[in-house]
Amino acid sequence: MFAVISDGSRQYRVQEGDTVIVDYREGAEAGHALRFEQVLLANAGGASTIGMPAISGALVEATVVDPEVKGIKLEIGKFRRRKNFRRHTGHRQKYTSVQITAITVPGLEVVEKPAEEQAAEKKPAKKTAAEQKPAEQKAK
Repeated sequence: MFAVISDGSRQYRVQEGDTVIVDYREGAEAGHALRFEQVLLANAGGASTIGMPAISGALVEATVVDPEVKGIKLEIGKFRRRKNFRRHTGHRQKYTSVQITAITVPGLEVVEKPAEEQAAEKKPAKKTAAEQKPAEQKAK
């Protein structure tokens, strides 16, 4: 089962157990619970449920893994020739890392099969023409 959630003008495709890096949450501590109520789409192996714009009553729950993750450092250099003007600054954005614990969508049936059944249903690959020719030559 997966869902598409909206947070901070961004959309994330999440499943249970995924770790996602979202915008910084001030005051969040490791182990705290977060709730994402803007669920745009959900799928449980069968038909999808699509919200317009969001699915009413749907909820994605997550726990904070790391309250402050630093992004890449951006370096800004300003220079104007012949004016002895040089400025150098930098910026590093903060994010919060969360792990998805539960996806709840009212009225959505889970149709996913266990891994053993999916493996049993897979058919063996057909032989290519190059693999079939040596077998035909041995028979002759």
